[in-house]
Amino acid sequence: MRITLLATAVAMSLLPAPRAHAIGCLSGGAAGALAGHMAGHGMLGAIGGCIAGHQWHKHQLRQDEMMTRQQYEAARRSQDPGYRSPWMY
Repeated sequence: MRITLLATAVAMSLLPAPRAHAIGCLSGGAAGALAGHMAGHGMLGAIGGCIAGHQWHKHQLRQDEMMTRQQYEAARRSQDPGYRSPWMY
């Protein structure tokens, strides 16, 4: 039993860990924890700040993507006046 458990633990430690997408979570969590600490709810503030920070970062990425898409479409239209964007509905 111990050998099986040890072999499983060794095998699991050799597997690559999945990447976490926590961009914005650390800074948002720190700010939320500070605000939550002042209100008496540090852990809830940290969780809320983490969620808000992550969502804000996703929002920023979407805005950057939109600017890139608009620049791409403008360049294509200057080369081909009949160009129709695949992103248009």
